[in-house]
Amino acid sequence: MKKTIKQIYSEMVQNEWRRLVKDSYHRLEFETTLYFLKKYLPQKGFILDAGGGPGRYTIELAKKGYQMVLVDLTPELLEKARKEIKKAGVKRNVKAIAEGDITNLADFKDDTFDAVLCLGAPLSHVSTEEKRSQAVSELVRVAKSKAPVFISVIGRLGVVSACARYWVNEIGMTKHFREIWKGGNDNIWKKGSYAHMFLPEELDRLVTENGAEIIERVGLEGLVSVLRKEINKIARSNPLAWKNWQESHYKLCTHPAVYATSSHMLIIGKKNA
Repeated sequence: MKKTIKQIYSEMVQNEWRRLVKDSYHRLEFETTLYFLKKYLPQKGFILDAGGGPGRYTIELAKKGYQMVLVDLTPELLEKARKEIKKAGVKRNVKAIAEGDITNLADFKDDTFDAVLCLGAPLSHVSTEEKRSQAVSELVRVAKSKAPVFISVIGRLGVVSACARYWVNEIGMTKHFREIWKGGNDNIWKKGSYAHMFLPEELDRLVTENGAEIIERVGLEGLVSVLRKEINKIARSNPLAWKNWQESHYKLCTHPAVYATSSHMLIIGKKNA
């Protein structure tokens, strides 16, 4: 029986908490996101972390003094977030932890937040184009005028290229593979749920049609999206090479070709007046 996204994530709480820090490859997504948050966030403010799961970004920003609200669909992830927020000693800066859906942020008034985050690809688990547009509209609506809105998604070209290395059996599933590369739809994600993989122009359109100007596009894993083992080996065995790679990554990750082919794409918008 097909599982909902809520059910899938309720079964992978510890994996989701560890995902962004479990090795150097996965840390690229996390640390590159933090790099661009630092670049574009206001120096202080009230921030929504929508679809923030177990709270990695909420905790990092609360440590820096931001006032945070964490919303996620999955109660089990929110319970993990409460524990980790308490452990990190930042509870005073987390103003609310609430169950909610990024397609409906009706609990928040227009122009509430100094910045809005939707990181780790929750938008990729919204199942129709209409609902994805609704989600982006809501994320922009609750941001203040000129506030930054950060959205990361799974990249379609990155996934298709990774199939040749990691998921060859899925290429052999003709109908399924066509649904991925033609429409970006994976209807058996995690063996029973749904994920949508975006083309760059598709994500651009969602952001600009829902009231925001695009100010930056970032390929979070950059040029090593299909080189997980290789980049982890470099990070472990050759610190100088790893340092040099990181330097190149931060300079190249905003190149249009790198952005378009990364496993995760981050788009940064600014709400129109």
